[in-house]
Amino acid sequence: MASDELASKLTRRLNIEDGSEDPVAVENEEQENGDDEKSALANADSELGAKLQRRGELNEGVGEKQLPSERVYNPYTEFKEFSRKQIKDMEKMFKQYDAGKDGFIDLMELKMMMEKLEAPQTHLGLKNMIKEVDEDLDNKLSFREFLMIFRKAAAGELAEDSGLQVLARLSEIDVQAINDANRFEAEIRQEQEEKKKELEEKKHRKAAFKELQSAFK
Repeated sequence: MASDELASKLTRRLNIEDGSEDPVAVENEEQENGDDEKSALANADSELGAKLQRRGELNEGVGEKQLPSERVYNPYTEFKEFSRKQIKDMEKMFKQYDAGKDGFIDLMELKMMMEKLEAPQTHLGLKNMIKEVDEDLDNKLSFREFLMIFRKAAAGELAEDSGLQVLARLSEIDVQAINDANRFEAEIRQEQEEKKKELEEKKHRKAAFKELQSAFK
């Protein structure tokens, strides 16, 4: 049966090459391939349309937001206007009020922070504070967004009566911008020298202790 079918195909191919038979099936096959391509393009257009529609719904406040992906960044290189000590002080403060230890300060944690700073805010005031630096619209502050508060304060971009301005002022963190462009590199070198000095002192103490031990043997 298989041999008959093969022979039939060979005969048909020869007839097509001789011109005694039209390649109808080939044309149909090409048409089917074309239909498949059109179908794939239609599906792609439909998917793109759905994505654009969903984005429009999110902008209008309709539909469920997806969790924002965590942005990988280096605070020391992105916020070069602050010294390493300043950023570490900000990080210490952020972690102090991140009661949930999830890497964010939500509305209730911000409420506790402002009360601790003796500058309580209304519910609407707290929401406006978050909104002012909430770049990913998740209604809470990431550490990067927390740093943005101090960047805006240092640049004079916050209103005097703004809750964020009050937060920055009462935080006891000096947010004066650094003017020396080489300050960052100088601080790194200073830290490296201090660590090197500590290692050398530790080495000397260890050697002195061994020498003291040998004296009692």
